[in-house]
Amino acid sequence: MSKQLVLMDHDGGVDDYLSVMLLMTMEEVQPIGVVVTPADCYIQPAVSATRKILDLMGCHHVPVAESTVRGINPFPRLYRRDSFIVDHLPILNESDTIQTPKVSESGQDFMVRSLQSAPEPVTLLVTGPLTTVASAIDLAPDIESKIKQIVWMGGALNVSGNVERSLEAGGDGSAEWNVYWDPIAAKRIWETEIAIVLCSLDVTNNVPVTTEFVRRIGKQRRYPLSDLAGQCYALVIPQDYYFWDVLATAYLARPEFYQLREWETIIVTSGVSQGRTKVVSGGRPIKAMEKVDKEGFYEYILQQWKR
Repeated sequence: MSKQLVLMDHDGGVDDYLSVMLLMTMEEVQPIGVVVTPADCYIQPAVSATRKILDLMGCHHVPVAESTVRGINPFPRLYRRDSFIVDHLPILNESDTIQTPKVSESGQDFMVRSLQSAPEPVTLLVTGPLTTVASAIDLAPDIESKIKQIVWMGGALNVSGNVERSLEAGGDGSAEWNVYWDPIAAKRIWETEIAIVLCSLDVTNNVPVTTEFVRRIGKQRRYPLSDLAGQCYALVIPQDYYFWDVLATAYLARPEFYQLREWETIIVTSGVSQGRTKVVSGGRPIKAMEKVDKEGFYEYILQQWKR
């Protein structure tokens, strides 16, 4: 059975690094590269941390690219500073050099080249905003046919959003951060024919990062990946934190854990609902993860990081 080709595009939050770690353990997947989008991070430490994680995992063959896109509504500095913390964790700094290459071209140009040269259609795993993908398609519209599907952590269909800043600015609280950062880019992807599998807040709200889980992974700390994951989760445990990106990533290897449902949707790009993924009859069809085998998911990631 051939492996599915996957190009990852993440935006440097704590769960993005954990998603990189999970993706690289999957025997079912052949990663062809990682793009870092400058959204929920400061880009230099985010790229550095990504390369160091790939070094730790012996994945020096997976190139990393830095996207140069910009969004509309910036993430809070408090969120973005985590990229500096992860980049400075001791387990990622035992070596004085980084072996995993950073390509010289921009992330959007790297995405175009990677898709054009791929021998078969590629799954895009996007755990941040869709801005780099939209930019790549604008640069080379022909790559749309080389994208098998987009698995995206984003949106809130039938639950409230998670952008407090939207409320402060007079919004209605319906926006999710990865849409809100650049709703115009999300709308651009909604205008394509690319299959979209959405991991929205509707499902992630049911899969929290719990103290029990952090303790369980702490018991595996003799394994380097569990040690690193435990340090990352310790960083965010004081917050209401969920398995956002990691839940989306696990779908690639364990789709049987998930129940999907089709919805017709639109992306709201302005007004009080800017950044909302709205269910509207006659809208763009997408599939969304509706339910997940939570215990199966927990057991799976614990096992994958036991190395």
